[in-house]
Amino acid sequence: MKVSVLGAGLVGGPMAMDLARDNEFDVLVADIDKDALERTKKRAPNITTIESDLSDANAVKGVVAECDIVVSAVPGFMGFETLKTIVSAGKPVVDIAFFGEDPFELDGLAKSNGVVAVVDCGVAPGMSNVLVSHADTMLDSTISALIYVGGLPLVRTWPYEYKAGFSPVDVIEEYVRPARFVENGELVTRPALSDPELVDFPGLGSLEAFNTDGLRSLATTIDAPNLKEKTLRYPGHIEKMAVLRETGFFDETPIVVNGVEVKPVDFTSKLLFPKWKLEPNEVDITVMRIVVEGESSGSQKRYVYELFDKADRVTGVHSMARTTGYTATVTVRLLSAGLYSKPGITPPEFIGRDPACVEFLLSGLKDRGVEFTTPE
Repeated sequence: MKVSVLGAGLVGGPMAMDLARDNEFDVLVADIDKDALERTKKRAPNITTIESDLSDANAVKGVVAECDIVVSAVPGFMGFETLKTIVSAGKPVVDIAFFGEDPFELDGLAKSNGVVAVVDCGVAPGMSNVLVSHADTMLDSTISALIYVGGLPLVRTWPYEYKAGFSPVDVIEEYVRPARFVENGELVTRPALSDPELVDFPGLGSLEAFNTDGLRSLATTIDAPNLKEKTLRYPGHIEKMAVLRETGFFDETPIVVNGVEVKPVDFTSKLLFPKWKLEPNEVDITVMRIVVEGESSGSQKRYVYELFDKADRVTGVHSMARTTGYTATVTVRLLSAGLYSKPGITPPEFIGRDPACVEFLLSGLKDRGVEFTTPE
């Protein structure tokens, strides 16, 4: 099976390498960044690389023309249009781009083209959706689902005590985009970074949790009166990001500085990204806790799933790339095995309704060292 991976960055590169690790797939990876392609090729010589501007729909069409399935790992601001191009080309796709548009706008197009399009297929959204949905199917009625998740450097370094395990542009978007969640049966919108709380994790200590717009499709696909996702950071992060946001450093509207127009967010990005860059030898961690509560046969039930993952020092793959990327590559294998084949836009919770699919995903991730603790 021929697979085209769009993007050779922090997550795209490791995904291409994972797919190329056996003889099941013939892997092509495309990116505009020649250095990223060379790094990927060096670690997986059997991969074909192509330098391509994936912001150009015609370039995307060319890259996917001969493949059997596509993996999209482009930045969020390119995600929707890239997905539309892939679906229009009639190619099945597993997508980890975290874009603001509603993917269900492409549902009719996907169905008419007979395309399976799995969106938001990372760790969260992604496996979080799968496990919430899986728990929901085991309950007669679901009362609440709460997701805590975050990617962090193992070593805290001043001033930010944070490193970006995926596109830093998408990280800033988390601090700007209003958070949507379900509370007492109503869809509620709150500012990002709101409702702070401290959450304890054994062996790690207290982390700071706050609202971000990570609930995504779960807000409409899971029938429960209370649904929320919160992002985890080391304590103090909220205040730093709130100061930058409220001062205007994340604004998109240009301002004039010495006669030159500049977007504040572009200026901020140039300063922040070098400080947020995960170096090859740095160890990052991914932490997640999912709590689903409801009723079954007249009794109260509570399902808790937890994940604590570290960067792999042997392969050099960072934890966020492992947990996000391997969810996507195992999903590619799931589609290849014919375990899921329903045309249309598929958020991960649709896959989570099938116990065989859930077992396939958990087993595939465990084989790669990404292991969830699951309810007895």
